Amino acid sequence: VQLQASGGGMVQAGGSLRLSCAASGRTFSSYRMGWFRQAPGKEREFVAAITWSSGNTYYTDSVKGRFAISRDNAKNTVNLQMNSLRPEDTAVYYCAAGRLGSQYEYWGQGTQVTVSS
Repeated sequence: VQLQASGGGMVQAGGSLRLSCAASGRTFSSYRMGWFRQAPGKEREFVAAITWSSGNTYYTDSVKGRFAISRDNAKNTVNLQMNSLRPEDTAVYYCAAGRLGSQYEYWGQGTQVTVSS
């Protein structure tokens, strides 16, 4: 299984970025896909998740209304649209996959997001 994250970069506060996670190596229909982030000196935290089959979405409170997670079944890709970015969103962002009801078991490499004030 491979999860390939892309789309990070540097943006000014208030700007937008779109992260993508290309998944391969198995069928993910019974999985949920998540995005996590880790800022320097902090623990990794949950950002958003989507259930592959139903499309149900989940967000941490700090990104609700600003971030949107979606999936593209045809491309086996999960996207994270990030709007109204803030300096505190600066972190390395990771995508992950896990069976429903279980811990995340597959992780992609991180992609850096830097938001300047």
